[in-house]
Amino acid sequence: MMLLSVALMTAAMLVTALLPTRAAIGPAAGWLLLVLRCVMGFSVGGEYTGVVAYLLEGAPMNRRGLITSSASAASEVGGLLAVAVSALTVSLMSAIDLDRWGWRIPFFVGAALAASVWVARSTMEESPEFLRQQETGSVPEVPLRHALSHHRAGIARSFSISALGSITYYVGITYVPAFLTSVGSLGERAALWLSTWAAIAVILVTPLVGALTDRIGRKPVLIGLCFGSAVLPITLFSLMASSASAQVLFGAVALAVLAGAVSAVGAVATAEQFPGEGRITGLALGATMATAIFGGLTPYAAQLLVERTGWQSAPGIMIAVVALAVLPVFLTLRETAPSATRTPSASS
Repeated sequence: MMLLSVALMTAAMLVTALLPTRAAIGPAAGWLLLVLRCVMGFSVGGEYTGVVAYLLEGAPMNRRGLITSSASAASEVGGLLAVAVSALTVSLMSAIDLDRWGWRIPFFVGAALAASVWVARSTMEESPEFLRQQETGSVPEVPLRHALSHHRAGIARSFSISALGSITYYVGITYVPAFLTSVGSLGERAALWLSTWAAIAVILVTPLVGALTDRIGRKPVLIGLCFGSAVLPITLFSLMASSASAQVLFGAVALAVLAGAVSAVGAVATAEQFPGEGRITGLALGATMATAIFGGLTPYAAQLLVERTGWQSAPGIMIAVVALAVLPVFLTLRETAPSATRTPSASS
């Protein structure tokens, strides 16, 4: 499954880089680009949940938080490379050359990177948890029906965890460059380089938070970050709307740290809501569905709110509302991190 997902990504990136322009084939160019972007989205949607489950199931019990969180950090490394390549391309090319052919460069780079990942993955072994299921004959015949019949509560919990992780990431990181450009705080090039610093902050904080969840548990970290998400983003978005570059930088990096921390604990916490037999499908139904709703739609909703209301803190309010909505779920979560004084849960 992970080989197939990265193969789809490689093909979609390469075809995008070679896509004819509107001048050559008319409106079909736009529709083809939309289809290719959907293929990339489908690929990533299946990819991330599989990687999270694979890392969790192969990690030592006392290092699951640290190792599983690396899925979040690794995706941010890819994002950092994408932003860096894009910023470098924009900086080194004239506007005319960029519009004519330079925009294809990042997609060629992405296709080459995805192909190298496919080569590396071809040497991977199967998950030990899946091998156990094969040996015991417990692989569900119809995974979707099995997950909906036996793991509805886990799906709801993973949806809640991922809802907070998605909105903090996609509004607190992905949307920030567009926000800064729209309110006039930064130009397009400066906003792209700011995203690079934000990505570095996420990469640095992710293993620290993952290791912390191994030490004190997933639940207290989730609750603490939920409270932080309810309070901090409103102030930080207001701060970023100012023209002071130091305030803009601080606000963007602080938001990135918050989002990276939620993603780090969210990776392991969502996967541990299920036993092996229902993990991948449960994550697909819960975590990925939340990402589609609170990640795919929220940047557009945030920009719409800013334009319609004039409230520059509106994106932060959105994050706060989701945080308060999922807080009761977090308060009732069962701790899933193993410890010396606790028998590992059935979800392990």
